[in-house]
Amino acid sequence: MTGVTTAETTPPIPDAGGEGTAGAPWHRLDRRMLLIRPVLDVVRSLPLLIGTLVLGHGNNWQWIGLAATAVTVAVGISHCLTSRYRVTATQVEWHTGLLLRKQRAVPRDRIRTVDVMSEPKHRLFSLAAVRIGTGRHSHGKGPGKDELVLDAVTGAEAQRLRTLLLHRKTSTTNAEASTDAETGPPERLVAAVDKRWLRYAPFTLSGIAVVGAIVGTLYHFVHELHLDPLRYGPLRELAQQYTAAPTWLVVLPTAVGLLLIVAALSIGGYVLSFWNFRLTREDGGTLHIRRGLVTTRSVSIEEDRLRGVEVKEPLPLRMVGGAKCVAVAAGLREGKGADKGGGLLLPPAPIGRVHEVVADVLNEDIAAVPLVRHPRRALTRRLTRAVTGVLLLAAALFLLAWINFLPAWPWQAALVLLPFAVLVGWDRYRTLGHALAGKYLVTRSGSLARNTVAVRRDKLTGIVVHRSFFQRRAGLITVVAPIAAGRGHYHVLDVDETDGLALADRAVPGLLSQFLIAES
Repeated sequence: MTGVTTAETTPPIPDAGGEGTAGAPWHRLDRRMLLIRPVLDVVRSLPLLIGTLVLGHGNNWQWIGLAATAVTVAVGISHCLTSRYRVTATQVEWHTGLLLRKQRAVPRDRIRTVDVMSEPKHRLFSLAAVRIGTGRHSHGKGPGKDELVLDAVTGAEAQRLRTLLLHRKTSTTNAEASTDAETGPPERLVAAVDKRWLRYAPFTLSGIAVVGAIVGTLYHFVHELHLDPLRYGPLRELAQQYTAAPTWLVVLPTAVGLLLIVAALSIGGYVLSFWNFRLTREDGGTLHIRRGLVTTRSVSIEEDRLRGVEVKEPLPLRMVGGAKCVAVAAGLREGKGADKGGGLLLPPAPIGRVHEVVADVLNEDIAAVPLVRHPRRALTRRLTRAVTGVLLLAAALFLLAWINFLPAWPWQAALVLLPFAVLVGWDRYRTLGHALAGKYLVTRSGSLARNTVAVRRDKLTGIVVHRSFFQRRAGLITVVAPIAAGRGHYHVLDVDETDGLALADRAVPGLLSQFLIAES
């Protein structure tokens, strides 16, 4: 083996229209990763290493831990030394391995995303990790077999790969293509984060999730060690003071303190995730998203792959006039929220600004199109569902109290939720709506988590009309719009049967006409 060469010193990647497979040069990962990878491997092996050194003191188990750590470090170094890749006219190829060789190739015409991420370990040496995906893993949680990860390339190389693989040129000269690959096409700013948007961070519930995770971890740790923290030191004194104090004097400061902690964590998470956020549109039809403070991320979405947008308004965020916007695009991971997959078009921001960005991205002002209200029969269904759920809960608690398994107050407290259930049912009905806005089908639903989705009608893979037993009795149907992006299907809930069939026929003209004529 001749040694490691950085991507900066290797010959430039040829344009797809130029050389073929035989002339495409191989590139290696940046050799500066050799200063990072062994340290990371040792850190990952610390639990095993400490366990074997402590528990295996005086016997041969400690050597097993050291040997396992050494093997892990050697495998990491081997990966850095042997990984190489190249871009040919038809595919991206990647080879790695010393004893166990691995090879992977992704056809270029199937590439949907080029995700550039720079974690602290990369930013230390101005490097980046490039994920080249085909979109077949859109609902997975990790890299799939059709995703290539180049873990250490320079920033310039990452930009060149992104431009080359997403901007497929057919009429430019080789010199023009080389220049564009280095600098990228011109771009126009669509949206940038505003520091005043930090006021929306406490209403995103991310701080509550962090507090819950911390409390759960600490509880599990204490439970495993069979410890009672209230028996020791300051915690015992604090517990005694709280026990002696009036209830309101305990609950109020605790609630205020918890709210302050949640707000601080939410603001911190907002800054780390969305600081330096920029959404730009590049010439050639590509949306480019950059965000992150410590870990930076750069995602490109070809507008040919864009199928629509989704405006999300969780109840706390909606109460303060905020929302966030997510792309519905082929090839993006859905995960636990589309923002995790890189499709976030705007972080929590004023709802007016969200509508402006949606109009710019879609070239259609869907917010200006009034939504069609659904019939009153849909209100009856929502109220029935909400009230029935509370009554069933109260009945179950009553039975447990009747057999003396629980006291009486839980089922009585459950009945107090009835007015709130009625309010939620009413709000769910008030939210329902749909419309046809230009080439987009718009549908809105939800109360605690209200979503407004606009999807392209010409990209729908069909129309599904669903009707349950109770919907048939009420004369309602649900129109399902399947699409190869996002969640895969979006619903127009509980619309009048006649209006729903007409909507389905207009959404995809000619698809249902023959069936409607036959029934008439």
